[in-house]
Amino acid sequence: MAVSKVSPPPASKYEMGPEGMCPYRLVLEHVTSRWGVLVLIELLERSYRFSELRRAIGRVSEKMLTQTLQTLERDGLVHRDAKPVIPPRVDYSLTDLGREAAEQVRALAVWTRDRMDAVEEARRTYDEARQT
Repeated sequence: MAVSKVSPPPASKYEMGPEGMCPYRLVLEHVTSRWGVLVLIELLERSYRFSELRRAIGRVSEKMLTQTLQTLERDGLVHRDAKPVIPPRVDYSLTDLGREAAEQVRALAVWTRDRMDAVEEARRTYDEARQT
């Protein structure tokens, strides 16, 4: 008699993966991180060399930009194209999956910009209620 291996159903939709976090929550964290959002939105426009991307984003350290690009590359969202020339040339662009994610992130950024007045009013109302 053959025994089939059936995995038990997950105890929770937030069940931990091998990295200690629910897998899709981990990707969501990468995509919505401070620098991840800005990298994805910038790369929607065109491909960039590292230094160009750093200037376009502004106020990001080399280390943080490198880590962000590596993480997004590992997740399949960013493509790194290293050309064998001297001096070395590396271009970063979005994969199809990355473009899809970046469009969603940009939509949220646009919504945030468009609704900022309502957010500021809600904050004032909240703060005033707490002061009395």
